[in-house]
Amino acid sequence: QVQPVESGGGLVQAGGSLRLSCTTSGSIFSFNAMGWYRQAPGKQRDLVATITSRGSTNYANFVKGRFTISADSAKNRVYLQMNSLKSEDTAVYYCRADRPPYNYWGQGTQVTVSS
Repeated sequence: QVQPVESGGGLVQAGGSLRLSCTTSGSIFSFNAMGWYRQAPGKQRDLVATITSRGSTNYANFVKGRFTISADSAKNRVYLQMNSLKSEDTAVYYCRADRPPYNYWGQGTQVTVSS
């Protein structure tokens, strides 16, 4: 079972922080890339941040300087550290593992930021 499993979502006040975690069966470094995406109600699913197996990272403009994606080989986890959260960050956050031509999605974890 390849499906990623997310954890760490919850309710936080604006300006606060949360750390999301994602793990998969097998090594996360067996995938070309891992990424975090989010979907707010009534909106499309958007890329938040990605990290390749070589450690290269990419961020959406709306999170640059606030969110950090990282990978921990010892714990076999990919993290999304979210700081300075805003109400517009409220969404379901999904982890995705890429092994072309396939993408594997997690079930998502809810992040709610209260203003």
